[in-house]
Amino acid sequence: MTMGEIVNLKRFRKRNEREQAAKHAETNRARFGRTKSERAAEAMRTKRADEILDQHHIDDGDAS
Repeated sequence: MTMGEIVNLKRFRKRNEREQAAKHAETNRARFGRTKSERAAEAMRTKRADEILDQHHIDDGDAS
């Protein structure tokens, strides 16, 4: 009968936790994965589009 390989349980647990954290981080990157600069650029495009739309608004002078 041969003996099995000796495993340090503390290292095994820590390695397993790191792998799980990496999987969780990858999932979050897929869900929320825009950088700050991408969000800022999108905000600027939206703001500019709103300004252009407001410039084309026809005000007929009727307040009611």
